[in-house]
Amino acid sequence: MKQWIGYCGLDCEVCDARIATINHDEVLRKKTAALWSALNGVEITAEMIHCTGCRVAGEKTPFCDTICAVRKCAAGRGVETCADCAEMEYCAILKPIVGNNAKALENLRKS
Repeated sequence: MKQWIGYCGLDCEVCDARIATINHDEVLRKKTAALWSALNGVEITAEMIHCTGCRVAGEKTPFCDTICAVRKCAAGRGVETCADCAEMEYCAILKPIVGNNAKALENLRKS
């Protein structure tokens, strides 16, 4: 399970983008793009919904691949997840995710 926990603690194993990718599910890909567009206030197309997981080799969504500040920071520090960083508990980069997702913080604390 630990390989599916993203740098930020989100569980990639249950992420709709990953599920759509591994199952070649175009309906889920379109549904996920529409939901993420609405949640983020930007256009996200179905073509952008390709991801195999944050910390595993393979495709990534454009956000995860090039924009995600948490992923950039953790990869730059060479940590497996943010749980391996001494600054996790007060990190301003991580806070927007774990502040709105108790499960992500729990995942990090368990890792």
